Amino acid sequence: MDLKKLFNKAKKTVDDRGGVESLKADAQELKDIASGKGSLGDKAKGAAAAIKAPGAPSDEKAGAAGGDQSRKQP
Repeated sequence: MDLKKLFNKAKKTVDDRGGVESLKADAQELKDIASGKGSLGDKAKGAAAAIKAPGAPSDEKAGAAGGDQSRKQP
């Protein structure tokens, strides 16, 4: 197994999603969804929507056009 190749792929994925801080924000959002109220199906739908737009707050992921302009995208 080529660990350097695996590391580089993981680093590229994190960078594509907006960096480490964005990744932490996404993880916190998923934690909030999982511990929130609602059925398992509702939580799964919320988590899927949250993953589609990295680094954006959940209300923007739900359908606001344009995304978060204050966050710098590569």
